[in-house]
Amino acid sequence: MEKLPKIGLPIIVILILTIVMLAKSAVTIDAGHAGVLYETLGDGVDSDKAPLGPGFHLILPWNKVIDYETRQQEVPETMSVLSSNGLDIKLDASVLYEPDVINLGRLHNQKGENYLNRVLQPAIRSAARSVVGRYTPEQLYSSKRDAIQEEIFQETEKIVKDQYINLKSILIRDVTLPNTIKEAIERKLRQEQESLEYEFRLVTATKEAEKVRIEAQGKADANRILSASLTDKILQDKGIDATLKLAESPNAKIVVVGSGDDGLPLILGNN
Repeated sequence: MEKLPKIGLPIIVILILTIVMLAKSAVTIDAGHAGVLYETLGDGVDSDKAPLGPGFHLILPWNKVIDYETRQQEVPETMSVLSSNGLDIKLDASVLYEPDVINLGRLHNQKGENYLNRVLQPAIRSAARSVVGRYTPEQLYSSKRDAIQEEIFQETEKIVKDQYINLKSILIRDVTLPNTIKEAIERKLRQEQESLEYEFRLVTATKEAEKVRIEAQGKADANRILSASLTDKILQDKGIDATLKLAESPNAKIVVVGSGDDGLPLILGNN
């Protein structure tokens, strides 16, 4: 009976060690993540090995897995940059990115888990300084925002594309100018709008006046042509036609042919 505890103790120890080793060997990777296998007794991370995908995995207990999120991620970025005339401009942006899953081992070996701060954010700031420095505050505040956003994206992408980071998009949320500059730009924009409205009214009035002139000229030309075509003979004939129509009326009247001025008929009524 005294030997039973001595025999049972090693078994308990073995069981405990087995459980610990199994716990260290079992790795579960969540959806939207991937794992880089670090071989402690080997050469660390093998860049040529594919990363471990989502699901359950068994590894040697002395190795470990570094977890990376592979879904598209967003990081807000606030930058202070200078415009072409040296004014301080603040940009609020959102950066959408994800790691290159196929080259996750290379990303880990060359950049490490903190690749966002080491690579992506410095690249964005460098590109923003370069792009914004080409534009005036007026352009940044109004018409050029979309173009600036696209240029920052393109320049950032050139920097990070060979560093195993997939840049998806850069969105400029806000451009903040010094208050005095902002007020001056808004005042200038209002003046330009008022000027455009005045020019529109002026053009409209000019066109309306031209329309009236053309209509008046048309009427004058028509009257001139009509006057030129009305001879005394034509007027007499028209007068006779009108007299004949009046003579057919039931109203009592006397028609004296050829007794009026210019030989036109003279009509005498009851009165």
